[in-house]
Order: sequence, then structure tokens, then C-alpha cells
Amino acid sequence: MSNFQDKLQKYADLAVRIGVNVQPGQNLIVVATVDSAELVRLIVKQAYEAGARFVKVNWTDDTVTRLRYEKAADESFLDDPKWYAGEMLEYVENGAAVLHVISSDPDLLTGIDPQRITNHQKTYGKAMSKYRELQMADKFSWSIVAVPSKSWAAKVFPELPENEQVDALWEAIFKTVRIDQPDPVAAWKKHIANLTQKSEYLNSKKYKKLHYIAPGTDLTIELPKGHLWVAAESLNAQGNTFLANLPTEEVFTAPLKTGVNGTVSSTKPLSYNGNIIDEFQLTFKDGRIVDYSAKVGEATLKQLVELDEGSHYLGEVALVPHGSPISQSGILFYNTLFDENASNHLAIGNAYAFNLEGGKSMTREELNQHGLNASFAHEDFMVGSAEMDIYGVTADGTEEPVFAKGNWAF
Repeated sequence: MSNFQDKLQKYADLAVRIGVNVQPGQNLIVVATVDSAELVRLIVKQAYEAGARFVKVNWTDDTVTRLRYEKAADESFLDDPKWYAGEMLEYVENGAAVLHVISSDPDLLTGIDPQRITNHQKTYGKAMSKYRELQMADKFSWSIVAVPSKSWAAKVFPELPENEQVDALWEAIFKTVRIDQPDPVAAWKKHIANLTQKSEYLNSKKYKKLHYIAPGTDLTIELPKGHLWVAAESLNAQGNTFLANLPTEEVFTAPLKTGVNGTVSSTKPLSYNGNIIDEFQLTFKDGRIVDYSAKVGEATLKQLVELDEGSHYLGEVALVPHGSPISQSGILFYNTLFDENASNHLAIGNAYAFNLEGGKSMTREELNQHGLNASFAHEDFMVGSAEMDIYGVTADGTEEPVFAKGNWAF
């Protein structure tokens, strides 16, 4: 077996054993791009060997997606994908795990009429709302891994000869998911334990607010009563662990929907709906985004912020040290799965129910009452840097350092 094939096999093993953690008798749904076929076949084999009852692969293709946005009738973007939503919901309600294997071009939908993209997002979001509700409450296991495509690799490594770009991106991905370690599964278990220590410390502090200070950023984020900091590993309704993101370097919680005030500036480009948004700034008052601007992709930022009422608010607060391996690599991935793990980040839109004590069993109305945001959107954007300080504000107003110059202060 070649060195590459050996690494690919380890990656498939990691996705199945640590990512979705397939259990004997469980169904697995793999949502994957055609660029990822080689890895997906290994994942399917690995899942069956782990005891999966049935593995179903739903394929997507960038070229087909782009053609639809270019040539399909306008009204087709208002069609409700009930069949797809119904199938996915039936699977997860019966205990299936879902693994996403992504590789899309960050610029896939550049030049497409923004209204078409927005219409599809709203229609798809509405159809998938029950599924998303279960996902955000950890009712089933789900995970995301990535595979290079030619267009994505060209975006990340434009300075390399074309025939070296995909290989370079593979090597970068393997490193971020610890495939370069002698025992990747053991390395992940150690990493998860380290992140868990950070979340346990923050949960013991029960900060009332976080105060972010950096160039272009002065932001206060109030945290809801009973908020929970979560790290890496999640627990599904059956009591089995899973890892939603491979890689992951974050410790995160939910903000109080109406408790965000001030201004925050982005520190990395965001690829959203196949378009790049860069050098953008958001201003909040009582939780709501009241002003925004971007040097690149302002129309796309407008799409995101104005998707629905909830997309005017935040749903996630995530802490990632500037010294994380992904940050230290110096690689800009133009893909949120990786870039969010190189930087402190926030998410516009929906909050995770599991970031609140008892939240997993709450209704949407109860989550609203506790101050957790609801939206079709959940989009992470990067705000961290080596110049960022973050203070935890206690109930009596005392400020304690949580981050100093971009890294953990405890």
C-alpha cells in the first residue's frame, strides 16, 4: 500500500470511528461530492466492517450545481424538496448517522443572481427545519470531513504548479486531522481530553459576559443563564459519542440573543454560498446586527444577514487559540471547516440547543425563552488574531483574562 493510500485508509477509519462513531446495526448516510469518491468507498467499507446495517451515499457535483443555478427556471428555486427532507428525517429519526464529505469550490457560485441563491436557501431551510432542529440538539450523530477538489486546491495554492496543488491540499488536510501522527485515533483522544479541560474551566467560571478587544473590534457578548461550554466530542440521544467536525480546535457556547453590543471585524475571508466575503465588519445593538460593510462581497454578506429575522443575530461563540496547528500552518483554506479552527469565531444564525443546560429536551419556544437564537442560517466567521484579548466578566463586573494576545490566558 502506498503512503498516500495508507493515509487515506486512516482518514476513512477516523471518519467512521471518531467522527460519526458508527455502531453495530446502525444506518449511515454519506452526503458527498463526486470528487471524494475514492475516500467515500473506503468509508463505506469501513462502516460495514464496523457493523453498519446499511450505508447510503447521496452524491453531489459542483458542475451540476452550477448548471442548475445558471440555467434552471427561476421558479424551480422555490420548489420545496419534500422528498429529500422526508428521506433524511426518516433516517435520522430511526437512529442513522450522517457524514458529510465536502470539497466544493469556494468560488462556485460567483456571478450567480443572488436572489436565486437566497430563494433556494429559504426553501431548503424551511423543508429541512425539523432535521436541523434534531441536529442542533444532538439527537443523532453527524460529522464533516473534507477532500480536495482541483478548483479548491487551486484557490488555496495558486503559487504551485497545477499538478502539485491537489497533493499539497491533501497533505495539509491530513496534517490538520492528525493523520501524520503514528496513531491518529489515540492522538484525537488526547486532543479531545485537552479541549475538554478548557470547557470544564469555563463552565466552572459561569461568566456573565465576554469582552473582545482587538484592532477594529470592541464587542461585548452576554451569555445566557445556564449556558454550557462544549468541546469537540458530543453525545447523541442513544448515549454514543461523535465528533461533528474533523478537524476541530474549538471550545464553544451560545450567546444570549439580545446581549451582543459593539463592533467586530473579520480576520479571514469567508466562503459563503460559493462566494467570498472579506474584510467585513458588523455592528450590534441589543443582539441585532444594525450595520454591516465588506470590502469584498458586500452583496453576499447582505444575503446572509437578511436571510431571515434570526440571521440578524448570533448563535455561537467559539474560542480557538491563535497557536492552533491550523493557524500555525499559515494556510488560508477558504473553507470554514478549517479556517474556523484557526481563529476565534462567531456564528450568525441558529444556536445549538446543547449549549444550554437541559436544552436538548427543550421545545423551540422554550429555547427562545432562554435567549437562544433561531434561524435557517448558521454561518461561522473568523474574528481572532494574535492581537485579540478576551475578558470574562463575572456577575459582579470583574474582568478576568480568558485570551491574551490570541491565546488562552489560563
